[in-house]
Amino acid sequence: MPPIRLGAVGYLNARPLVYGLELRNALFSLRFDAPSKCASLLHENAIDLGMIPSIEYLRGHEPYLLVPGLAIASDGPVKSVALFSRTPLQSIRTIAADTSSRTSNALLRILCVERFGIDPELVPMAPDSGAMLQRCDAALIIGDPALYLEGDAETRKIDLGEEWTSMTGLPFVWAFWAGRSGTLSSEGLTALTVARDAGVAASDRIADDYCGPARAALGRAYLRENIRYCLGEREQAGLRQFYELALGHELIEATRPLASF
Repeated sequence: MPPIRLGAVGYLNARPLVYGLELRNALFSLRFDAPSKCASLLHENAIDLGMIPSIEYLRGHEPYLLVPGLAIASDGPVKSVALFSRTPLQSIRTIAADTSSRTSNALLRILCVERFGIDPELVPMAPDSGAMLQRCDAALIIGDPALYLEGDAETRKIDLGEEWTSMTGLPFVWAFWAGRSGTLSSEGLTALTVARDAGVAASDRIADDYCGPARAALGRAYLRENIRYCLGEREQAGLRQFYELALGHELIEATRPLASF
């Protein structure tokens, strides 16, 4: 049997989910991309299993299955998905939206209406905070760039994970493994769970290797305190509420129950 083609997100927060999988090359073929690219590859059937933005579960050409129990989630501040603004929140009319993301863009649209009471234009742009804030009133930035970028006296950093949990009382699920029926063996399923458990246990080492000495402490705290790697009952409840709101705001055409391998 050929290796299972895995498409993983290239950010720090995904590394614990793939810990050691590069050594399982008889079982997996692993590549790293931006979240939006992972979704495109899965939709195109160019990979067997993708670490896709959670909104993309409902955008495939055929129903996907989830790897049970595994996700990239937060329950409060996430640190790595944020709106950066030099304009008062109620005065924002345009937001530069990071093209690396799809779930975060959907969440931002929901929060703008449901939480912030604004309806700005979202302008797709590459994740360059300087260029984004020159062109628009605010910028949505995700992943490592958002984690490393802090607010200051001129720029406010609004954490979307924190805003979601404050609004709903639930965690937010940013991404998870998904694929078509029949593409993941029982051995592969077990290997993914083992990798997650080992990666969570080795999160300090992962942060040190990934971030380097200057940012190691930031990376360690982020993986320990902000990111969760489970898809339990509360995470699923948060995911269902996200889907319901996305449907209400016409960001998806339909919703359906979560189904697992």
